[in-house]
Amino acid sequence: MIPEWLVERLREGGEAPAIVRGDHAFSYSALSARVRELVDELEDRGVPRGAVISLEGDYSPDACALLLALVDRGAVVVPLTDASAGRRDRFLEIAGVEWTIRLLPSGGREYGPREESTVHPLVERLRAARDAGLVLFTSGSTGEPKAALHSFALLLKKFETRRPALRTMTFLLLDHIGGINTLFHILSNGGSVIVPEGRSPDVVCAAIERHGVQLLPTTPTFLNLLLLSEALARHDVRSLRQITYGTEPMPDSTLQALHHALPGVRLSQTYGLSELGILRARSKSSDSLWVRLDGEGVELRVQDGTLRIRSASAMLGYLNAPSPFDADGWFNTEDEVETDGEFFRLRGRRSEIINVGGQKVYPTEVESVLLQIENVRDAVVRGEKNPLTGQIVAASLNLHRPEPLDSVRRRVREACRAVMPAFQVPARIEVVEDAQYGSRFKRNRRGASEPV
Repeated sequence: MIPEWLVERLREGGEAPAIVRGDHAFSYSALSARVRELVDELEDRGVPRGAVISLEGDYSPDACALLLALVDRGAVVVPLTDASAGRRDRFLEIAGVEWTIRLLPSGGREYGPREESTVHPLVERLRAARDAGLVLFTSGSTGEPKAALHSFALLLKKFETRRPALRTMTFLLLDHIGGINTLFHILSNGGSVIVPEGRSPDVVCAAIERHGVQLLPTTPTFLNLLLLSEALARHDVRSLRQITYGTEPMPDSTLQALHHALPGVRLSQTYGLSELGILRARSKSSDSLWVRLDGEGVELRVQDGTLRIRSASAMLGYLNAPSPFDADGWFNTEDEVETDGEFFRLRGRRSEIINVGGQKVYPTEVESVLLQIENVRDAVVRGEKNPLTGQIVAASLNLHRPEPLDSVRRRVREACRAVMPAFQVPARIEVVEDAQYGSRFKRNRRGASEPV
């Protein structure tokens, strides 16, 4: 069931816009009415309470209303978007989906029961408690993505405390913990969800101008594209009060350039995981990579240089892997951090750190230097095996304009040697044509042939 406090918040919203897309504004009263209609539709279609159901489609008023209707019926919701289209069938299998619901471009919905699936014991536990669930897939940086099962009752509890709500763009999708967090934060506090028609810099900036967007939650990769596109100069984005960035480490050079371009906008780092949800975060300042993390029911500690978290709203477990929690409920994020009092600096995922002859190289720090070199439009750094040093630093570059490879290599190495020790300087440099990020605007460090 939808918590009574959330039902009341939706009722309080009245005719204020809850979800805005293009020319259409969907009020809170319209959203509440649509949820009731869809609850009846699910009943009429014979969709059983507590079923595992995939919800397939992008952000829209109907997608949001249907998500709420499924929560009200105690369903275990598996949101899927076009970003995961190539792995849809495998995701349905892993999650044990019993019914599929597709949101069609025409505005309709396509329902389909699937063959009987084996019900996971964790799903049975939710059903016994008459609680709705949510399945989110990890990015799968190593091996097959894992399916994290959440209790909606635990996930929604943190939104009961009232907080300020701004007119917020939904850049992150519904199948991402950040997208879910954005939706319920805004609806729980009477704000407006602004759905862009696309996610290119100009489309996003046009939507900011048109709808007076105040908060843009996005990724460092997109923010670098935003700066390169010069879309900020073509649109009036003075309504922006805050930009939050997460899902991957932020290059310091990108942060400084953004701070210079938007001096009146507060830039804040966010932190969250599919397994734990989104923590409350506050950057030390707009031009700082140091961030304070906390939240109700959240405990933090650093062990062996990595951040460990224990959270009351953590997932129940994986549907296709052993539990990652230790006996005391702590989760190893595998993120290496530095500490300064109550602040953390996230250095990078341990699996992505490059070891050159025993020396650690953090890819984002090298990228930060590369992005400042003339004619370099984008850069992705990764480690490659080497029989002598264990690994070497390899850099793939996108250029603004064509340039001989020998010239690029010479200039890049000279620039790097001037500001970093020799072991950090890229030993292999290549120039690539294709974009080095996926549909979620997150850097691909695994090679162009691998999915993001």
